[in-house]
Amino acid sequence: MCDESKLAEWAKQTVSRRQFGALSGAAALAACASGESASNAQPATAGLTERVISFDTADGTMDGFFVRPEAGNHPAVILWPDIGGIREAKRNMARRLAGEGYAVLVLNPYYRDVAGQQFSDFADFITNGGFQKVGPWRGKLDAEAIMRDAAATVGWLDQQEGVDQARGIGTQGYCMGGPFTIWSAAAVPSRIKAAASFHGGGLVRADNPMSPHALLDKVDAQLLIAVARNDDAKAPEEKVAFADAAKAADVPATVTVYDGDHGWTVPDSPVYAEAAAEQAYADLKTLYSAAL
Repeated sequence: MCDESKLAEWAKQTVSRRQFGALSGAAALAACASGESASNAQPATAGLTERVISFDTADGTMDGFFVRPEAGNHPAVILWPDIGGIREAKRNMARRLAGEGYAVLVLNPYYRDVAGQQFSDFADFITNGGFQKVGPWRGKLDAEAIMRDAAATVGWLDQQEGVDQARGIGTQGYCMGGPFTIWSAAAVPSRIKAAASFHGGGLVRADNPMSPHALLDKVDAQLLIAVARNDDAKAPEEKVAFADAAKAADVPATVTVYDGDHGWTVPDSPVYAEAAAEQAYADLKTLYSAAL
């Protein structure tokens, strides 16, 4: 779980405020200046189109960043950010995946309180009281709220040019966004067919009927649960409980501990680990290729 003590540890490290990491491969990315808005950002990969979007939900107006290939129809992917919310690191991750042939929507999980980007990168989050700022916003993001958001998001995606409605939708989430993927899959099982959690916190919540692992009987998707090694060291029983719940619900789930600490997949994280992040990305592509 990405908690305040974890952020305090990160703050002690030397973190460049411009660090986004190297995203290699066909969708090689040029990092944009810190604080650049999505509306001004230039597509880093030829053949993509991107835009800032908004749509109505039961709780207000959701906003986000949508990027897809310019030509053709493609399976959609919902990307739930970590605690830092929408920022260039997440937009770059979406661009890279769009370059693989997906229509990717990065959601603003804090839309009930604020619109758009609130932090330029994780260094900005850490050094400027991000945890305290987002605390009240994050407190509203329970299972029921995320499930309402997921239903509205799928409805919006299925109306968009470039989205192949005949193919399933994928969803991936980071840190606090990890459990959001399971709640999303449970909310719209007819459309969401793949869900991936990367160093997700709160996938197993004892004695909570809305715990992600307790809702797997409502899911009709293939799952990738990518666990950080330090999270697993603190609570090794959780991966076992989740895997057992998936087996009982007859839900295909790969539950794996990776050689990276909490936050290892996110390029602007102080603990970004490129080799482990690339393995996680390869496993994500394998999931989507099989399920969507």
